[in-house]
Amino acid sequence: MKANETTKKLTRYNNWGYLFVAPFVIVFLIFSVYPVLRTFYLSFTDLKVMGDAHWIGLENYHRVVTDKFFWIALWNTVRIWVVNIVLQLGLAFLLMMVFSDVKYKMRGLPVFRVIYYLPNLIAATSVAFLFKTLLDWRFGTFNQMLSVIYRMFGAHYNPVDWIGSTTTAGPSIAVIQAWMWFGNSFIMLMAAVQGIPKDYFEAAALDGAGRWTIFGRITLPLIKPIMMYVAITSLIGGLQMFDLPFLMTEPASASYGSTQTVMMYLYKFGFTAGTIQTGYASAIAYALFLIILTVSVIQIKLFNRGED
Repeated sequence: MKANETTKKLTRYNNWGYLFVAPFVIVFLIFSVYPVLRTFYLSFTDLKVMGDAHWIGLENYHRVVTDKFFWIALWNTVRIWVVNIVLQLGLAFLLMMVFSDVKYKMRGLPVFRVIYYLPNLIAATSVAFLFKTLLDWRFGTFNQMLSVIYRMFGAHYNPVDWIGSTTTAGPSIAVIQAWMWFGNSFIMLMAAVQGIPKDYFEAAALDGAGRWTIFGRITLPLIKPIMMYVAITSLIGGLQMFDLPFLMTEPASASYGSTQTVMMYLYKFGFTAGTIQTGYASAIAYALFLIILTVSVIQIKLFNRGED
């Protein structure tokens, strides 16, 4: 009897846990799960702005597949993301190699981590305004500096419209994105390296292994899980790129067609007055989700290739 009473008391005591968890669960269901399910339902309807939503099956998805402007926006996104990820991960890897090299014995890592991560803490609106001012083709500091350098060598410099030109707008935004995010990738990679026992590096160095051998045979294999995480999160963030291209380019500018990303195209049909088509915007959202899911699975398989 005493055992049964003790069990009942423990059960009643443990049930109080549900009361403390309930607020999070309720908020999560309302603001996370419900919007996802609602968007999925709307992607099969013809809902415009308000009113009744009529079921139209796969028509929105067929429209996405045959919409050339969607694929142009996707290509713009990929072009910007590729330049961004090459610079971002390239710089992060370079800094990781320098700070993890036992022969260099670099000091002050905490200070450098803070400095490199600072751009990631600045609001995207502030970054967009800053670089839009710096890269202005008439009065921007960057063009003025280049003009001074050209004059020093007796040459004439024609100001470049970095954000307004279809040739330079995409790469310029990609470089700014890389500057904002390389610190985050660097911290992730350095955390992975610092988790490797230093005995491995010291033993390899004593055996005469070069820094490239140490990096290729010890560092890379042991930080592979973090590399996969960084690659996948960078992909997800890159294909969802919205803030900088949206804030730095104007719809009336010549470069808008080369910098309009998938998220900007979705925003056009989801939230822009005069073009709102909620059902079609929902289908674009899930089409992008399927693309990200497919590429992420491919990335995981490539990273896990050759492992038991």
